[in-house]
Amino acid sequence: MEAKSQDIEMLERAIMVEAREEADQLQAEAKQKADAIRKRAQEEAEAERKAILERARQDADRLRSQASATAQLQARSAQLEQREKILDGVFEEVKKQLGAVRKRPDYGAIANMLAKEALTQLKVTEAEIRADESTLKALKLDELSKELNGKFTAGSKLEEGTGVVVSASGGKIHYDNTLETRLSRLQGTLRSSVYKVLMGEKA
Repeated sequence: MEAKSQDIEMLERAIMVEAREEADQLQAEAKQKADAIRKRAQEEAEAERKAILERARQDADRLRSQASATAQLQARSAQLEQREKILDGVFEEVKKQLGAVRKRPDYGAIANMLAKEALTQLKVTEAEIRADESTLKALKLDELSKELNGKFTAGSKLEEGTGVVVSASGGKIHYDNTLETRLSRLQGTLRSSVYKVLMGEKA
């Protein structure tokens, strides 16, 4: 359970880093995260690998007519299935704990970065920013308006999610930059890196 909590902590940290960094820093940060996860996951991965190989040997003994290659393939399949279950569980736990990010001492900077990124993506000078209560309190809309030379106002409070949803052109276009949506967008990239780490491959 401790190792799983550490994995969750590292993934959450990766999401927070993405909220503060520019896109060109993502690969470097992802590699650092993968290195840390690899170090913490080594013992668990080794134990699981031995268990899977033992099951493969037992299968080979019971099914003597089966070729060695087939036994190895079954072991590999079982290993992949186990890794996928672990990854699914880790990402689900991270999603449940994203709300706790609002308690971080640097959340004000994170909240404003989320809003700035969304506004930059939409390329608009007028927009309404909806956010959860904590994020609304942390946002500095006057500073954002001056910095981006626009007019940005606070909209209704988000009932679900942590972060911001920016709407413009009378609500015709919007950009969801909540942490939950960011996790969904990043999950493909993070999943690949973590998967390789758990398999003992180079990230």
